[in-house]
Amino acid sequence: MSELTLAGASDQDAHLRETSGGAEKLERRLFIALIGGLLLAVSWLVMMLGWHDQVAQIPAAAGAIILGIPLLLGAWAEISRGRASSDSLACLAVAAAVATGNFLAAGFLAFFLWTANLVLSRTAWGAQRAIRDLIDLTPDIARIVEEGQEQEVPLSKVRPGQIVRVRPGENLPVDGRVITGSSNINQASLTGEAVPIEADRGTEVYAGTTNLTGQIDVETTAVAGETTIGKVEALIREAESTKTERQELIEQLASYYVPVVLMVAGLVWFFTAKSGNEAIRDQAAIRAITVLVVTCPGALLISHPTAMVAAFAAAARLGIMIKQTRTLEAAATVDTVVLDKTGTLTTGNFAVSRLVPAAGVEGATLLQAAADAEQSSNHPLAKSILDTAAQARITPAVIRSYEEVHGRGVRAHTDAGELYAGRAGWLLEINPAARAAIDEVNEKIEGMSGVHVMAGDRYLGAVGLEDKLRKNAPDVVEKMRHLGVRRVSIFTGDRLSVATRVGQAVGVDAIEAECLPEEKHAELNYLKQKGHRTLVVGDGINDGPILASADVGVAMGLSGSDIATNSAGVALMNDDLRHVPFLLELARKARSVVGQNIGISLALAVLGLALAATGRINIWLAPFLYAAGYVIVIFNSLRLVRFGEEFTEAEDARRRREAARPVKPTRAALAGSGSA
Repeated sequence: MSELTLAGASDQDAHLRETSGGAEKLERRLFIALIGGLLLAVSWLVMMLGWHDQVAQIPAAAGAIILGIPLLLGAWAEISRGRASSDSLACLAVAAAVATGNFLAAGFLAFFLWTANLVLSRTAWGAQRAIRDLIDLTPDIARIVEEGQEQEVPLSKVRPGQIVRVRPGENLPVDGRVITGSSNINQASLTGEAVPIEADRGTEVYAGTTNLTGQIDVETTAVAGETTIGKVEALIREAESTKTERQELIEQLASYYVPVVLMVAGLVWFFTAKSGNEAIRDQAAIRAITVLVVTCPGALLISHPTAMVAAFAAAARLGIMIKQTRTLEAAATVDTVVLDKTGTLTTGNFAVSRLVPAAGVEGATLLQAAADAEQSSNHPLAKSILDTAAQARITPAVIRSYEEVHGRGVRAHTDAGELYAGRAGWLLEINPAARAAIDEVNEKIEGMSGVHVMAGDRYLGAVGLEDKLRKNAPDVVEKMRHLGVRRVSIFTGDRLSVATRVGQAVGVDAIEAECLPEEKHAELNYLKQKGHRTLVVGDGINDGPILASADVGVAMGLSGSDIATNSAGVALMNDDLRHVPFLLELARKARSVVGQNIGISLALAVLGLALAATGRINIWLAPFLYAAGYVIVIFNSLRLVRFGEEFTEAEDARRRREAARPVKPTRAALAGSGSA
């Protein structure tokens, strides 16, 4: 299957050409099969009418040649790659039948084999077409707005930065940010969530999702293959072409398999024809040809890719974007899970709980300095501080320069001098004399996340913030243990007291707190050196290094850091932590299905070999046994597509109930929400 190019706005045109090309190719193959089959039918009819055998052989020979040429081309392609396989054996079987003068048998053999390949191609193209339906959710036409005027243009001409207008009931053609209007957006095609989101000014929206209620104007950030849904489609397509170690092992097995089959076919012919009788020799040739047909390794070769494509489709339905096939395979062997705290086990929605100014400092002065320093940061703590400052009617001062010190904090230069905001340890590196004041403040924000602030050499105090625990986090940890995960750890840059509180609530085995990114990376490498198969879940910039070096890296949510998403092998389209154990379960199920496919393929080959060698199956039935292997493997793999449907249905039902239920904060609800 050819790869779909996803690099630029012209990809939509390439996509349409490939889709129509696949249909035309199938039509040509069907035409060849009909012509060849018609010639064979004429030959068979002539023989049934008792006409001269030589006359009957003419259309049979023509049909055998027409139907055999595609098999010959396929065999030549296999041999050119140095890996003889299914087409090679099939072509050899047809050639052997022709060599023995059985033109009608050769023709019907080629017809059945060609028809089986045609059915397989149609099935594969249908699966490919179903995958393309993902990107078909994106309209081909966009309505751009320039100087207040609407203009409909092909999607290939839309560029980032342009304004696109989307009316109620229409699918979004681009990824972007709402700048005008408000609406409900159904993102089920991307995230798997049935309940629409409320989108207004500033909300990120995505191509392929549906605008339900209001007209919105969207500033374009990505088009065509660069959109989120375009990348999902590309990643699923990669499952069709990527060769993992297991797939390469299967192909290597097939390369040894073919010579063995040829040797067995030769032995069957030799021992059957040993008597020297001409009729027996003809029967020996037919048996050898039958052996070649029933032992073709086609079903073995598709055992792995069909299962992977089905697993990718099941993951995409729930909004799990797996970037490589090898990542899914690695997830099946994970025994150690490392979780970030903020935004992963907790919601990442911080609220300022306490201002703790140092001696001689006013609370307003502390909050002003914190807002001044953090105003250019995208960190969740910074956003919460700025929200609190805005509620207190504090306007951040103009800064002359700004620097974010990775894993430590921020440095900003104002007209009043240098400001520092971040971890207590970093401020102590800058001003060791502030230790006593920092220790005193730390005692007052015990169990909270703290942002410490310093103006020049003067320590001003800390802003204490609290985050809420995700309500399903303890159940997720328990589910992962049930799936065979032996160790669950928290790696966080937050304070030990905060991390301990969260760790005890969810039931982890180990906690590494107050870690710099390089310290997280070193600790993960230590676990890997000890033989642990690791999965890391995170969402922040600081998580990028360990997400990239883990056996499986999982980035949380569309709203997570771009660095985290690009570093991870898996990206979750929403913030539902329960998708992590689902990924592990899906990976284990996919590995099981691949094993079943291999076992089925080999069992059918051995069965066919035994039947063909003993003459218990004739040459007319051999192609059906050959095709049966394909059909069984494909349908066994397709079971994975429906894997997790009960998860989706239960979650959709719960979300609909919650959406319909009036919001009434109760004491029980407040008590059950938990906090970090």
